[in-house]
Amino acid sequence: MNRFSNRLSRFMFFADIVLVLLGLFVATQLRILLPLGGHFVLIHAKLPLTVYLFAVICWSVSLVLVEAYNPQKVLRAVDEIRRVFMASFQSTLIMAGMLYLTYREVSRYQFIYFYLTTTFLILFYRGILRVYYRIFGKGREVEPRRIIVVGAGDLGIKVAEIILQHRRWGFDFIGFLDDDLAKQGWQPEGLEGKTVLGTVDQLIETVREYEVSEIYLALPSRAFTRLRNIVATLQMEAVNIRVVPDYYSLALVNARFDIMGGLPTISLRAPVIEGMNRLIKQIFDLIVSLLLLLVLWPVLVFIAVLIRRDSPGPALFKQQRVGENGQLFTMYKFRTMVLDAEDRQEEVIRQDDDGNVIHKHPDDPRLTRFGKFLRSTSLDELPQLFNVLKGDMSLVGPRPELPWLVEKYQPWQRKRFAVPQGITGWWQVNKREYQVMHMSTEDDLYYVYNYSLWLDIKILFMTFGALFRGF
Repeated sequence: MNRFSNRLSRFMFFADIVLVLLGLFVATQLRILLPLGGHFVLIHAKLPLTVYLFAVICWSVSLVLVEAYNPQKVLRAVDEIRRVFMASFQSTLIMAGMLYLTYREVSRYQFIYFYLTTTFLILFYRGILRVYYRIFGKGREVEPRRIIVVGAGDLGIKVAEIILQHRRWGFDFIGFLDDDLAKQGWQPEGLEGKTVLGTVDQLIETVREYEVSEIYLALPSRAFTRLRNIVATLQMEAVNIRVVPDYYSLALVNARFDIMGGLPTISLRAPVIEGMNRLIKQIFDLIVSLLLLLVLWPVLVFIAVLIRRDSPGPALFKQQRVGENGQLFTMYKFRTMVLDAEDRQEEVIRQDDDGNVIHKHPDDPRLTRFGKFLRSTSLDELPQLFNVLKGDMSLVGPRPELPWLVEKYQPWQRKRFAVPQGITGWWQVNKREYQVMHMSTEDDLYYVYNYSLWLDIKILFMTFGALFRGF
């Protein structure tokens, strides 16, 4: 990350603090001026400094945790909006708890005004920043990343478009290099002022003349030898080299270019939840999981106490699982087995006639007495609501699988990881008792290809029905 990106992130961090303070002040004035909620004693409007401090801490920490200041995470507007909403919900929940324990004179309407006002202010000023940088470009005086793209074909043009779309973070696209003599001086449509500056043989001269700091190699796969020579030529130059894989020609439908970790990539994948659909799903997950936790927290505490009384060991069980796009994360469950269950895994692993691994059985000797009840009612899954709040999981989606089982997957089975993994899903509400997940991938793929918010709601209602039948 260059100095421009760091400065912009710091500016946004301190701007958010100012807007949080402003939001709390405006919320107080709205509570006094608006007639909703009846008469409001004026002295209550003078909030102590501790409330303002709580607000700054809660919002700042939440925005940092959801990586709202990471340029690679908020390049797209929809990603930035989603992360701000996630932070606002989390900070509101935390602040409500802190005020409940310390200072209860903040009225409900005042608190709601604060949440709405602050969320709006943060989203509004970030939107203004996007418009500003899109119209006026970045601050060139702050050592921008000067970039050239080697290769002016379809792939190179797509890479250039993405770079220009994200000038906000200090990207300064200079132009192309290409060996096609017919393209010399050519300007691709829609890229005003960005031409082919020369051939690849002129790379060193171009780097030095334009003080280039990054080079994106967007060459066809057949040019591997050429690419290797280019990298060798640049060994003595102080430039970053990024290679963009040439999969564009293989993408017949639903291909999209992204920048992940500063590297433009081309996604070739089955249909996934993205854009506004993803934002709606995450907001829905956040609201429903918060409501469930507020209602069910006594149940969670009661279950934890019973687990501790039933068998020695912690109430909570943590395990590595494979999440969306194959990312590992720590999943939480109530413990249903004895402490040495992991060491006794070989006792229960079997294979069916087709060679499929079977690792779950209703008569598993490692299950505790209370654990059998938790399994049969699926109450052991409740702690995963915290995984939903963290963003590791969704309420609805394919179940996250064990890493050692994923290693045995057929390539087509891995498509189930194209969407966020969930607490419940299409497989769970249609499954046969103790049918293992990796043998139900068809049900998961049905969800992947047919996702909608209404399908999520339908699955949740079916899940609640199955839970009630389990008691």
